[in-house]
Amino acid sequence: MTPELTVLALAGLLQGLQLAAFSVAANRQVGPKVTTGTRDNAPTLTGTAGRLQRVVSNHFEGLILFTIAVVVVSFGQQGSGFTATCAWIYLAARVLYVPAYVFGWVPWRSAIWGAGFLVTVLMIFASLI
Repeated sequence: MTPELTVLALAGLLQGLQLAAFSVAANRQVGPKVTTGTRDNAPTLTGTAGRLQRVVSNHFEGLILFTIAVVVVSFGQQGSGFTATCAWIYLAARVLYVPAYVFGWVPWRSAIWGAGFLVTVLMIFASLI
């Protein structure tokens, strides 16, 4: 497996861990009656549960673009040390983004997000040359 595909698999596992952390936090805040129900009138999550919910959503958005980057690099056979390094930086940024968002590391949260976004776009550009 290529380094880029390995990182994509690890990013998927990270998303699973984030979903689990969010689920626990949401359950603690609103209780299992709400979380196992239809959620038609679910309350807005606040605090850590709300921040973890936004972390999960944000990673889904980033993961779509990163998956595109990995697919074009892999299928285009454009993998290199550069694209592998970009992939690992993406994963490190996504790991750091969780505590940065949950604990409100301003302005570092945005800088960490920006780093992950930048290397993802650079991977896509690298696949074209």
